[in-house]
Amino acid sequence: MSERRQLINFTYRLLGSLTDAEDVVQETYARWYAMSAAEQQAIERPGAWLTTVAGRICLNLLGSARARRETYVGDWIPEPLPEPAESITDPADRITLDESVTMAFLVVLEAMTPAERVAFVLHDVFRYPFGEVAEIVGRTPAACRQLASSARRRVRTAQAPAAPSTEQAGIVRRFRTAWEAKDIDALIGLLDPDATATADGGGRAVTHLEPIVGGERIARAYAEIARLAGDRTTFQERTVNGRPGLVAWQDGAIATVFAFEIAGERIRRIWAVRNPEKLRPWRD
Repeated sequence: MSERRQLINFTYRLLGSLTDAEDVVQETYARWYAMSAAEQQAIERPGAWLTTVAGRICLNLLGSARARRETYVGDWIPEPLPEPAESITDPADRITLDESVTMAFLVVLEAMTPAERVAFVLHDVFRYPFGEVAEIVGRTPAACRQLASSARRRVRTAQAPAAPSTEQAGIVRRFRTAWEAKDIDALIGLLDPDATATADGGGRAVTHLEPIVGGERIARAYAEIARLAGDRTTFQERTVNGRPGLVAWQDGAIATVFAFEIAGERIRRIWAVRNPEKLRPWRD
């Protein structure tokens, strides 16, 4: 059971969903305990066995997830995470919040093929040698090396240099203030001219189905959202996937979690998660 935390961290990064990650880990342990004591004792490295099984389950899920998301209502955004102490009481279930779990990083992972994603996360994030990665992915070590290299290029191309966390917090705070004041000019000043705002309601919450592109368009759209919400909505600054973010409360319940990608002194990306199924870790 000492491997549980590592498995939760691994599977969440692969699947972008804490719920799915917990299900995979539970299935992995079910397979372990389905073996006889003699079969368990014959496995020299139980941790490696558990990771191999979890990785293969994730590969199958990632393949089927691509088909499911073709029918998903609107854009699919990874499930946002609060700070561990706020959502999880068992230390073994806590996600380690580092660069590999930011929303920007998870969105890049989502664009990879399942094999790229597994090879990259295992090797570059968890430092598994390519020989072991090959056993999980079902390809040669050389092929896994190429998969990880391709994934690495995707990450370098997509990610902008991040501002220090304290600066990001200040920008998010100013964004919140301007948004509450419906100050379109101030919002425009905080947004990159080519910024993108994406929302995920999953057909279960009202939101814009297509990404809003352009700082001025986002500013005007968000000011209109604030006008329509009126006094029913309040905002709270919270850590989202290890970065400064916002949480919107409506009628005493969390309605939306906002994650940001900030480059320089401007907001480059906004991800608004409204699908109630993805907000479970924030409500527990």
